[in-house]
Amino acid sequence: MRFTQVFGGITAALLVSGVSAAKIPKRQEAPPASTELPIPSSTPTEAPIPPVPSTPVPPPPPPPPSLPPPGTPGLPPPSLPPPAPPSSTENPIPPPVPTEAPIPPPPPPVPTSSTEAPVPPEPPASSTSTEIPAPPAPPVTSSSTEVPVPPAPPATSSTSVPAPPPPPSSTSTQEPPPPPVTSSSTSVPLPPAPPVTSSSTTAVPPPPPPATTSTATSVTSEPAPPEPVETCSSHLLVDDFSQWETGENSLQGATSDDQTMNSTSTDGGILSFTPNNIDVSYIYEQFECFDSVAQGYDSLSFNIKGPEAASVSIELQTASDCASSDEYQSFYYTVDGLSGSLQTINIPLNSWVDANLNGVVGVLWYGFSAGLTGTDNQWQLDNIQFLCAAVPPPEDPVPEPTSEPADPEPTSADPEGPAVTVTSTVYVTVPADDDDDGPTRTPQPLLPIFPKPIVPTEPPWWEEDPWEGWPESSSRPAEVTATVTEIVSPSDEAGLVARQDECKNLLVDDWVSQSRLTFLYYNALLKSTSDDETMKSVVVKDNRVTFTPQDTDSYFYTQLGCIDVQAYGGVSLRINAPAGSTFDVQLASTKGTCGSENENYNEATLSTKQLGWTFNGKEQLYSIPFSKFEGVDLTKFEMIFISNLLKAVTFGPISLYCGEEVTEYIPPAVVEPSGPTETVPAPASQATNLVIDKFGNKDTNALGQWHGADEGMTMTFKKNTMTLKTNDSDLMWVTQVGETCRDLTEFDGSYLHIAYTGSNLFTIALQQHNEKCNNDIYPYPETWDSLEAQRYATETDIYIPLEHFNVNRSRAIGFAFKGFYGAEATVFSVIEIVNKVPEGFTIPEKIPSGTFVFSCKRPNSFAFAIDDGEPSFAQQVMKTIDDANITVTFFTVGAPLRDPTTNLSAIYNEMAAKGHQIALHSYTHPPLEGLPDDASIDWEYTNDIEAVKETFNGLTPKYFRPPFGTEGARMRQRLAALIDEPYIVQWSVDVEDWLWAESDTPEMQLEAFKRDVAAGGDIVVMHYLYNSTVSYLEEFIKIAKATGKQLMRVDQCMMDPNAPPLPGEE
Repeated sequence: MRFTQVFGGITAALLVSGVSAAKIPKRQEAPPASTELPIPSSTPTEAPIPPVPSTPVPPPPPPPPSLPPPGTPGLPPPSLPPPAPPSSTENPIPPPVPTEAPIPPPPPPVPTSSTEAPVPPEPPASSTSTEIPAPPAPPVTSSSTEVPVPPAPPATSSTSVPAPPPPPSSTSTQEPPPPPVTSSSTSVPLPPAPPVTSSSTTAVPPPPPPATTSTATSVTSEPAPPEPVETCSSHLLVDDFSQWETGENSLQGATSDDQTMNSTSTDGGILSFTPNNIDVSYIYEQFECFDSVAQGYDSLSFNIKGPEAASVSIELQTASDCASSDEYQSFYYTVDGLSGSLQTINIPLNSWVDANLNGVVGVLWYGFSAGLTGTDNQWQLDNIQFLCAAVPPPEDPVPEPTSEPADPEPTSADPEGPAVTVTSTVYVTVPADDDDDGPTRTPQPLLPIFPKPIVPTEPPWWEEDPWEGWPESSSRPAEVTATVTEIVSPSDEAGLVARQDECKNLLVDDWVSQSRLTFLYYNALLKSTSDDETMKSVVVKDNRVTFTPQDTDSYFYTQLGCIDVQAYGGVSLRINAPAGSTFDVQLASTKGTCGSENENYNEATLSTKQLGWTFNGKEQLYSIPFSKFEGVDLTKFEMIFISNLLKAVTFGPISLYCGEEVTEYIPPAVVEPSGPTETVPAPASQATNLVIDKFGNKDTNALGQWHGADEGMTMTFKKNTMTLKTNDSDLMWVTQVGETCRDLTEFDGSYLHIAYTGSNLFTIALQQHNEKCNNDIYPYPETWDSLEAQRYATETDIYIPLEHFNVNRSRAIGFAFKGFYGAEATVFSVIEIVNKVPEGFTIPEKIPSGTFVFSCKRPNSFAFAIDDGEPSFAQQVMKTIDDANITVTFFTVGAPLRDPTTNLSAIYNEMAAKGHQIALHSYTHPPLEGLPDDASIDWEYTNDIEAVKETFNGLTPKYFRPPFGTEGARMRQRLAALIDEPYIVQWSVDVEDWLWAESDTPEMQLEAFKRDVAAGGDIVVMHYLYNSTVSYLEEFIKIAKATGKQLMRVDQCMMDPNAPPLPGEE
């Protein structure tokens, strides 16, 4: 297994023998107990080995108590009850609902033909009757008190296994049933009732299909119910939306969306609407309580049009009886796989399992999900009615051949008949649960309600999952639901919301830096975080991280450092994952004493399915409630561990939220720094023009000089053009103007002109030769100045005054294109020096960019410039330097200075006290010029500067070494904007420890040092990261002293007037 060590900001890979890769076991019912848990090392510099989940899934907690009804006098405005996981196409966590919901007027009585109390119908006297009776009551036996179970679907129905159901809403403790198994055929009749047997299971015959003749099954195991005074003779119209604007339905009851929709319209006699959000938008119908069984109504029917493959959920509200109908209970049902056309949905009322059909009081539609494309959000609803069992069902709606809403009523004006529509009769089979006597239900007042949990109705998720589904012996797994009631407003400048005695979201990681995550292996808490190279890729962008797994053994962890999180309710984060994605979430706490050696962990693991999460390819907010992870000690919380990823997943900022109210961390808005905007006219020059390159030859330019690129850059020559493309900001392409030095001062007053198309996100540099114009003497080039192409560019041309290149132009080598930071390629067609620019073209002012150095300015000087390394080698480095009686410069990365486990702050303070120079090396060690914007570059600089100030009593160094030596116009300009007259320090002596230190020939570091010193190099780059490099330091110093040069700090070798004097100097 490969895992990483953090050596004061420099990373090395360590191959550990005898330790197998952490692997999350495949699961049938719950994760098996693990007999071995890899334990993260207590060594501060070593990233821990993430633990393997071992704790069985805890059962869900009891449902929350019911809330008072919305709108109750003297109570606060209603709030949204915690939602359950939605269908696979929408957001599982809703934004807040409106703070107030109007209470509709009391519904009037349902019109009936009799004023007498209805009684249940008597079973038909003859098996040959053509009248379709209401569903008969189930037989009563002495051996069973089980809840009646609806019939199984026919063979033509989907074989989908229902996904786990959600927990109940906060206004009802009743647990909704699993999702329906939706018929895939048109107008599928229900199967006949099974015969009565001596089995202890009570068989319940289904309602017969409307408009057909069937043989009623006689039930002899119980007395026949009394005959009702009168049953229905027609369907009961609830709403045709002809009175939508008045808030009344066809029964003179209340109907509304409570302004939860983006828009509603009843043009064309049909309700058209655009939902605002799957967890906010709803439409309800309320009416006087009626006994659907006694009156012979057996189904709910409505016409609906939604996006193709979308789903919608329907809540049926029933009272215990119509005599005391001041309270209702809620029961849930979901229809999925809508056709995209206006279609009729007929749902047998007994599909709402356990609902009291003797007291129906309301219906609500909610959970309007996205469809197949995710872009269609137009819905229609019409012709809501309860179907009388003795009357044929309504015919299919006929869509109009226009874009206007379709009229559900058939029309004779269409000679070719209706367009393709779908009529679906849907039904569900509830899995048996031998250990459950049924949920406890809490009655609710008959008042306007809010959306309830949505039961997922996606295809069987284990078709793409290796767990092979839940065991047949259980009806469903234990489930946990992620909930949220508030999203933090971006207006909060700190990105945090105070809760409960000034408690604020605790940021774990905001994904602000690629290098902090994948180079230093730090999160925002400066604690260890890593994928241990198990991922195919880890990409940070725009405060998001995308993990692409290599296989199911890929994982990622982030540590918090054994902290007390009792004030927090859980973890919140945004996730964007493809539909069907699954993975595991493990939380771990420290056993024993925090910080002790050989730490062990208590851990608990839940899958995203057990957390109730579903994904649809859109970013959504999720929460990980601590209460669902049994066995984790919140007083010593240590780690979040993600594993078993099957597909690429993108995470947003991770934070702990306070209490039970889920809030998210929102990073502060990125504010791009403003640079100079002034421009000046471009005067003409008297110089002649000089064509440098027209790309007619892949090896030489128009001057006959060499042009070419670093290895790794793609060059394409075609028809006097050259296309450059690279994703590495460290690579460059150069076209030379002379064999050694060329004097370009004769072109002073002229302009460098570059004709191009495509990206202008790159740097243009003019290289300066060394003093002797000798290609064999280091440094070569001696320096260059870099300008930002975009500042001088139109869409096709770049014009730069030669005077803007702050170098000695009498010793010009050539022009370089470098520091590319865009994905788009650039096509060049000409590079030339011209004496004028097109009329109207203005030139931006020159931006300061600091002093860029490779070598010392002081004669006969030599400087050791040492970058960060492994803290355990620091004392040996200091002893070697002390013994040699020299001072050196240390370039330090800022983030590890703030990590107390590295002890680097103490080490460097000791070095500074001995007279060594402390200089800047960025905050997290990224290739700065490759960062996407100036704000990202500034983040590195400002944090590095502040970390050094904190550590060294207000010190603000002006010397900076770019990580990896990656230089460009933007990183120089931004540094110069933050630090006055900075030095950007490269090197002319490279010990090549990165190449040889861990090879079979580490002595090659000595050879590299000797080679560069012999060529005249005098500023060193090395790291005290490797034992071999540190061991050779004494020899390096001896070789440098043998040159006769005086060894000193970088600022001293640059003759900086603010540098301390050399020995013997005043």
